[in-house]
Amino acid sequence: MALRQVYDPEIPVNIYDLGLIYELRVDDDHNVFIQMTFTAPNCPMADVVIQDVKDAVEDVPGVVSATIDLVFEPAWDKSRMSEEAKLELGIED
Repeated sequence: MALRQVYDPEIPVNIYDLGLIYELRVDDDHNVFIQMTFTAPNCPMADVVIQDVKDAVEDVPGVVSATIDLVFEPAWDKSRMSEEAKLELGIED
């Protein structure tokens, strides 16, 4: 999956397993719409990460475009992380 190629610059885990992707939709014309967040609203690398997401998704064969919607509600918390991410970071439930 393309989103697993994009990493949070401050955490050595990809954004998908971190639970930063809230919604992913693909329309009939192969346009992708992604709603995502960050672990903190003041992420200094937000613009870079959003562009990385857009680039990674648009590199997928057949995808026409990717639109990224950055949201902060609901707020991100560690419960959104995959089990793999929790293991990588040594976080217990």
